[in-house]
Amino acid sequence: MPLRTPEEFVQSIADLNLEIYLFGEKVDDYVNHPMIRPSLNCIAMTYELAAKPEYEDLMTATSHLTGKRINRFAHIHQSVDDLIKKVKMQRLLGQKTGSCFQRCVGMDAINALYSVTFELDQARGTDYHQRFRKYVQFLQDEDLVADGAMTDVKGDRALAPHDQADPDLYLHITERRDDGIVVRGAKAHQTGACNSHEILVMPTVAMREGDEDYAVSFSTPANAPGIFYVYGRQASDTRKLEENDLDVGNRQFGGQEALMVFDNVFVPWDRVYMCGEIEFSGALVERFAGYHRQSYGGCKVGVGDVLIGAAALAADMNGVPKVSHIKDKLIEMTHLNETLFSCGIACSAEGVKMPAGNYQIDMLLANVCKQNVTRFPYEIARLAEDIAGGLMVTMPSAQDLFSAKTGPWVDKLLAAQCDTPTLDRMRVMRLVENLTIGAAAVGYRTESMHGAGSPQAQRIMIARQSNMAHKKQLAKDLAGVGNPAGPQKDKLRKPTAVK
Repeated sequence: MPLRTPEEFVQSIADLNLEIYLFGEKVDDYVNHPMIRPSLNCIAMTYELAAKPEYEDLMTATSHLTGKRINRFAHIHQSVDDLIKKVKMQRLLGQKTGSCFQRCVGMDAINALYSVTFELDQARGTDYHQRFRKYVQFLQDEDLVADGAMTDVKGDRALAPHDQADPDLYLHITERRDDGIVVRGAKAHQTGACNSHEILVMPTVAMREGDEDYAVSFSTPANAPGIFYVYGRQASDTRKLEENDLDVGNRQFGGQEALMVFDNVFVPWDRVYMCGEIEFSGALVERFAGYHRQSYGGCKVGVGDVLIGAAALAADMNGVPKVSHIKDKLIEMTHLNETLFSCGIACSAEGVKMPAGNYQIDMLLANVCKQNVTRFPYEIARLAEDIAGGLMVTMPSAQDLFSAKTGPWVDKLLAAQCDTPTLDRMRVMRLVENLTIGAAAVGYRTESMHGAGSPQAQRIMIARQSNMAHKKQLAKDLAGVGNPAGPQKDKLRKPTAVK
């Protein structure tokens, strides 16, 4: 089929009849629910931009499987250029939505599994890779959204998956049958799960002996029997339920996280891509994490562009755009944001071809990228709050602005620069609030810390990939460590002990 339109995408999600719970109740018309629809709009933007000629080069690609034009989110990277365009596409979407557009995790999952299944087959003589190629082509041909599901709830972190008091704390196989497997457990923090057609499950940690039932990867329709979703809370999320959207901040777009429960879900063998091969679980986790850490050099930068623009608007409206310390703070915000983008581009430019034929980012630089992402957005947000001023968090509500009694006073007293309507000033303040401490902060500031792994996860990978032995050897070579003194050795005095 041709690429879907945004309207076709929304209808296709509605047609799934997903089992979604919010505030303890099942949500029937979830695509029109005011707390959910903004996140749906974000993914719809990935379809809208793909149809625009000016964005075609970034938003679409040519499938190496069929030769057809496809959405880049369903593409298997075939070159360094593909890796770079991925990051630029993510920045563009962050700019257009000011929020999390949710499809990165699925794109990163299919690329990680593509290479791992190939190598697994080479080692084990299995046919996982051919199964997975067919699945990727299915996603491409139908222009579907896949949710990459990796994170388990984990229970007692000091215990291995098979040692947990409750086996459901890690998603696991409960039954192996002639026609497939049955799985049980959950995946947490699932970005965009309720807006996805498909779920692509991966193990959450490197498995060890005894964890064979937990070393499982598979795909399943998002509405498969036994799957249901518990919608996650976000800061200020109930503002979306209010009649006036002024206090929301971002009027149209938002992120989405959910707890996804698998209550004895059947998966046929042709959709299983790892089943007990514990020695390959670590590679899958690392490669997915690497791709996803690269992603943050694009998506967070695009949202950062919006936040920097909002802070600059606030300075204009407050009448202080030329004040030296304000200009310097905006410069610092831009410097930090572009540094993140540089990291995303760098790990892409240093990408390498894998045995499967697809391209993988430089793992060390991808982890450096994400390590910076755990820090710089926090400083960008702090500076934005500084520039915006205290009114950002003490401002009266939309109802007060439009009240017959209080409205004239609010309008009068919150005026700043003479040609700026109070309503517009309030909108900008709410946008800064939304991005720094409100609902969008889940997909910008907080996700910058924990998404794609917490800071310590990146530091472990940086230590592992830093090639310290090589660096030591460079120093030894230049210092002459271990070499004889050379022609002038007779003139060198031997060190004497200090008495």
